[in-house]
Amino acid sequence: MNHPLLERWRQGYRTFPYPQRAPALPARFRGLPRFAAGACPEGCRHCLDACPLGALEAGQRLHPTLDLGRCIFCGDCAAACPSQRLTFSGEYRLAARRRPDLLLDGQPSASCEPLPPPLLKLFGRSLKLRQVSAGGCNACEADANVLNTPGYDLARFGIQFVASPRHADGLLITGPVSQNMRQALLDTWEGTPEPRLVIACGSCAIGGGPYAGHPEVNGGVEPLLKVDLFVPGCPPHPYTLLHGLLALLGRLER
Repeated sequence: MNHPLLERWRQGYRTFPYPQRAPALPARFRGLPRFAAGACPEGCRHCLDACPLGALEAGQRLHPTLDLGRCIFCGDCAAACPSQRLTFSGEYRLAARRRPDLLLDGQPSASCEPLPPPLLKLFGRSLKLRQVSAGGCNACEADANVLNTPGYDLARFGIQFVASPRHADGLLITGPVSQNMRQALLDTWEGTPEPRLVIACGSCAIGGGPYAGHPEVNGGVEPLLKVDLFVPGCPPHPYTLLHGLLALLGRLER
């Protein structure tokens, strides 16, 4: 009878100190991509040709524009850059409220803004989410589920995943929204009481990911539902998702 209590006492306090302290991430973690100052060599297309999803686009700027919503953080572009002007940093704070804020064009990336005051009053201290896997590979789903473990302890922030959309304040959607899941997603949305939020988690949910353009997928959430929070990654690191949720609720110092 006493064994679980004794084991819990032996293990001690297990919850990570985030957001009071910055998280400790592994050295090989790929976070926010960054371009070195100055212009790329004229005519160089190594990074553009290496990207498997076309997340990089040449333009009139000093370097290509990178779409975080389409990027799967494979690192092929950085490996192909002969001058190492494109690198992946350890910055995990990637979430954004607006889709254009995921376009890296040399300007500092915009911080994730909180919800408007009326919604903050409703959801700021208690947010219930129904997770919908709309054709995902289970990577984003698994890393979202990690937030329920004692280390992250999502519930200490008043955020919980619920089993029914009737009990939810919004949907956290993963996957490219396959045609088989399209109606199920819309039915779940209709079953969620207003006011309600939509969170697109992962590159598939934002822009279709590797399946973009395929006739059997919808190409992400936004063509169907208005998205309140975009969390890029393939999959997003649990800290990336947690930061996005806390920023959305105005729980972080700006």
